[in-house]
Amino acid sequence: MSPLWTLRQIAEATGAAVTQDGAVRSVSIDTRTLEPGALFVALKDVRDGHDFVGAALARGAAAALVSRDVAGVDAGRLIKVGEPLKALEALARVRRAQIEGRVVAVTGSVGKTSTKEALRHLLTLQGRTHASALSYNNLWGVPLSLARMPRETQYGVFEIGMNHAGEITPLTAQVRPHVAIVTTVAAVHLEHFDSVAGIADAKGEIFSGLEPGGVAIINGDIEWTERLKAHAAKARPSRVVTFGRSAACDVRLTALDLGEETSEVSVSLFGKPIHYRIGAPGEHWVFNSLSVLAAISALGGDAVRAAADMASLSALAGRGARQRVAAPRGAFELIDESYNANPLSMAAAIANLARTTPGAGGRRIAVLGDMLELGSTGPELHAGLAQVLAEHNIDVTFVSGPLMHHLWSAIAERQRGGYAGLSSEIAVAVAGAVRAGDVVMVKGSYGSKMSVVVEALRRLANTEQ
Repeated sequence: MSPLWTLRQIAEATGAAVTQDGAVRSVSIDTRTLEPGALFVALKDVRDGHDFVGAALARGAAAALVSRDVAGVDAGRLIKVGEPLKALEALARVRRAQIEGRVVAVTGSVGKTSTKEALRHLLTLQGRTHASALSYNNLWGVPLSLARMPRETQYGVFEIGMNHAGEITPLTAQVRPHVAIVTTVAAVHLEHFDSVAGIADAKGEIFSGLEPGGVAIINGDIEWTERLKAHAAKARPSRVVTFGRSAACDVRLTALDLGEETSEVSVSLFGKPIHYRIGAPGEHWVFNSLSVLAAISALGGDAVRAAADMASLSALAGRGARQRVAAPRGAFELIDESYNANPLSMAAAIANLARTTPGAGGRRIAVLGDMLELGSTGPELHAGLAQVLAEHNIDVTFVSGPLMHHLWSAIAERQRGGYAGLSSEIAVAVAGAVRAGDVVMVKGSYGSKMSVVVEALRRLANTEQ
């Protein structure tokens, strides 16, 4: 494969000037993960990337994309532009225009990353595939992912997120998808919206970037289906495809057997019956799989083969990955759901916990942190989880954060394990309480830092007997 970029190509795309040429093998904004031969882009976000240019070059960066000179750095290794983010967007546009392969974009209140990763995994088995890393779905993550896409890509998979109305429109315009998916619409980011209808409208922006003759894929089971179809219609797609349980859905779930670690699924795929196994547990993975099959079919891939390959899927780190921890007091099962949370995904994680089988004398334990960006509805939505915990007979619940105190006040005394204001404090309590045979599920919004609890529990495996 050819180099990702050359310095002269970067200069031409961004309108800059360079004094030398050379191969660029990747694009990076973080010196901690930078690979030799990368282009380092000095973005101004939480910190000014210009402060790290010297470190990036010392680690082997081929050059740095900057807006000013950097003290102590050879100017010949700097590509100077007006604004690094705008230059990154220019690289993204150029690379997207060079791609002859097919591109899919994914958004939704829940399931974006899991759907994106399923598409990445399954399409990689059918052709050269490039996908967004991690949850790189925002104003810098999308152009960075596009700029990293090799020219030989046959399938491009991009995640697009938002916190406010109007954020998806410029991002989908960069991606220019042939296929666009809305996984679902739910009460997420209500802090920035007057209603869930506003969230549906914001998610519907993804269709504005559809290429001519593109395909819109929409959850057919939600109350916002017709609203999303109206947004899709503005882009004049060749087709609008729906997925779900409803009889009218093009990709329709017909039977389901949820297991502790896998699921058996029967689907009508545009009228053709197929059966497959998903290698990751949970009903949310089942519904993700429906949109994935619809997308692979729309991209011109082999959807039947993709269904068979679903068995090789596995839960993601921070999104349901399971681990057996051999602690001194006995081994227990850890389910890491710590990356993010909202009321819908929290209920799904609790349901998955209920389907697990603890060892002898073990318990099902939920460790929950605040769900953020819910606005004035936050206290009510947190307290409402008490009913979910009761319905699923969760044995013990530990919670942390000011919003989770509303849940703590609402749950039954028999289910109370402990409350703390900080995740670091509840981590100590959980680590001291866990015992042999337990199944422990940890979940919360990224900002609630529940990964601290996960790491504390993992460290028990290194504790001396």
